[in-house]
Amino acid sequence: MSRYRTELPQLQGSVFLTDSGLETDLIFNHGLELPEFASFVLLDDEAGSTALRRYFDAHVKVAREHGAGIVLETATWRANHDWATQLGYDDAALADINRRAVQLLVEVREANPDVAVVISGVLGPRDDGYQPASRMSATEAQEYHAVQVQTFADTDVDLVHAMTMTYANEAIGVACAAGAADVPVAISFTVETDGHLPDGSTLEDAVSTVDDATNAGVTYYGVNCAHPTHFAHLLDSNQQWTQRLRSLRANASRMSHAELDNAEHLDAGDPIELAAEYAAIRDKLPNLTILGGCCGTDVRHVEAIARTCLSSAQT
Repeated sequence: MSRYRTELPQLQGSVFLTDSGLETDLIFNHGLELPEFASFVLLDDEAGSTALRRYFDAHVKVAREHGAGIVLETATWRANHDWATQLGYDDAALADINRRAVQLLVEVREANPDVAVVISGVLGPRDDGYQPASRMSATEAQEYHAVQVQTFADTDVDLVHAMTMTYANEAIGVACAAGAADVPVAISFTVETDGHLPDGSTLEDAVSTVDDATNAGVTYYGVNCAHPTHFAHLLDSNQQWTQRLRSLRANASRMSHAELDNAEHLDAGDPIELAAEYAAIRDKLPNLTILGGCCGTDVRHVEAIARTCLSSAQT
């Protein structure tokens, strides 16, 4: 059974941590191969599962040390039909890998009863996470993502989270699928260096469009896979849409998406500087209570964010 599905603790005002740049951490810092950037393949052998468990355990340890809860996100960003088919997974194997990704986090939670661990079932975009070659209607997106959403809904996840959404219609589809499956849903958009989504829309437009189409059915929104300098200037606490933002999983690097795609070496940035940028955003948006990382970040960045933002939250 889900522990928190009917009352998500990360919405109660306290800062919750989340994990960091899973794929980039495992590739660049641990030397693992992730075909098509798919971390779920690690669940197919003991060594890979152990690497994932070690990654999540390290983040839970930071949460414990700082007296915080943590939202752990399943290693399933690529675990949808199109990407999994490229990797040789049929529908049955795909459903099984999604369930096993959740079970891994259930085991982490059970091993850490002193920490509030929220389990989030992650969905990624159907197409490229930076520049999709094609886009779906909201109805097409709902039909497409409903399979993964329903798989998650039948497990112990507390919510589902669509990350790196590049346009509103795909987000609407995920939200509608989650509503049909009766599971809470979070939506995180990504932006380019100018603060616009890859389709040219603004964060405000994207959030407002999804809320209008779903009768505000999304539990909360976030931003991921962009550096704070790309969007912080757009966050005005006096605007209603910014009150819907709860989650921040930023990149360590100030590079554009195109530059990141072509980078041969990891740009891990400065964890202390990134944490200060998070704190500055929280000064404007205190509702931003779920803090972690994305590409280029690892547990060091989450620890710096915890040290900076939890200290300020408690004063």
